[in-house]
Amino acid sequence: MLKIDIQRSMLTSEGKTDLKVCTEIQDNELLCLFGHSGAGKTTLLRILAGLTTPDKGRIVFNDMVWYDSEKKINVPSQKRNVGYMFQDYALFPNMTVEKNISFAQKEKDKEEVDKLLKLFDLEALRNQHPPKLSGGQKQRVALARALAAKPNVLLLDEPLSALDFDLRLALQHEIRKAHDLLNTVTLMVSHDLQEVFHLATSVITIKNGIVINKGKPADIFNSKSFEYSHKVEYL
Repeated sequence: MLKIDIQRSMLTSEGKTDLKVCTEIQDNELLCLFGHSGAGKTTLLRILAGLTTPDKGRIVFNDMVWYDSEKKINVPSQKRNVGYMFQDYALFPNMTVEKNISFAQKEKDKEEVDKLLKLFDLEALRNQHPPKLSGGQKQRVALARALAAKPNVLLLDEPLSALDFDLRLALQHEIRKAHDLLNTVTLMVSHDLQEVFHLATSVITIKNGIVINKGKPADIFNSKSFEYSHKVEYL
């Protein structure tokens, strides 16, 4: 279980605001973060990854305290066993596709890398370097690398946004399968309602840094509280 109770000031296009999140995410839950640009979704992912420090609060995964502002605890990113797929991919340009994926492994396993290359249709590109790849290809490499570490917590920042419709549908299935096989907690940022309904077991909607709702996708998006004006803003 991942327990989050944090606060972090943010500077957005609309001015200064505070991200405030207090929630619990169960084992094997695939949670979608849904909200307008600048709402705080990516900031939350970065906080969980240990790349951004909250102003105050507490984060606990199972029995391990990752962050506690009162006790001055802040476990570094590399000790949290988190897989993070960045929105801008953050691939190493001097490494091949194969080496980018294997870099994330704690224990090197070429067979597992080969499986990921096949899974994401990257076998023909294994010796290519990221600058020569298309946006969709880079996205698939970044997703494969995030899974290579076999993380306890998987963070996906719009993982399929650059892909065409057919490949997006295929990889939705693979994300779900990988999530279930790893028995991991997954947090995913997405603006695609079809994707959310297909993948997510639960949804948090965030507006201006504040959690508005949490629940099952059907309950959230079909509720009267999710008004048409909100739908337009989020979409």
